[in-house]
Amino acid sequence: MPLDRKRVADAALNLLNEVGLEGLTLSAIGRELGVKAPALYWHFKDKQALLDEMATEMFRRMIAGTSPDPADTWRERLRKSNHALRTTLRGYRDGAKVFSGSRFTSLVHAEQMEDNLRLFTATGFTLAQAVRAITTTYVYTLGFVTEEQGTEPLPGQRREGFDLEERARAMEDFPLAAAAGAEIFADYDRHFTEGLEIVIDGIAARYGID
Repeated sequence: MPLDRKRVADAALNLLNEVGLEGLTLSAIGRELGVKAPALYWHFKDKQALLDEMATEMFRRMIAGTSPDPADTWRERLRKSNHALRTTLRGYRDGAKVFSGSRFTSLVHAEQMEDNLRLFTATGFTLAQAVRAITTTYVYTLGFVTEEQGTEPLPGQRREGFDLEERARAMEDFPLAAAAGAEIFADYDRHFTEGLEIVIDGIAARYGID
């Protein structure tokens, strides 16, 4: 198969789950593809350019075969889009770190963004308020998954040092802080959902739109 940007990005995403972001080098990707690393520089000038393409491919996979529901309220749209984003990011080791700060290499996101902004402004948000609401929940999701993957690089794979019973014993002189471990390092699904609802309620209160 000819070497192109998509094939390189696909190989990088496959390798990411094995080696993580730190181990993801152009040399390692080249070995995965059976080529020398310099061959990849024809397609990507540096690692950040590759991460941009990987983030774009992650987003492309996330929205493949889906379309926004025109019956959504603005709250429902934020819930659906951020839950979908979290699911996508958790599918890749260090997925949130790859996505964070990356620049899409195509307009793959433009149609969804336009639809979301149209929904929000039709509801009563100004354009600036709509952007703030969407980006604030997006940043919340990125931050949450970054912290989550610090504990569980992939779902079901827990790093050493995050055993709650050991933590509680080590912090026995600080009972509230010890008990807080279960609220920080466990039941991520519930905690994400609750936190997202807090952010959404805050948006409604801030802008006076229910």
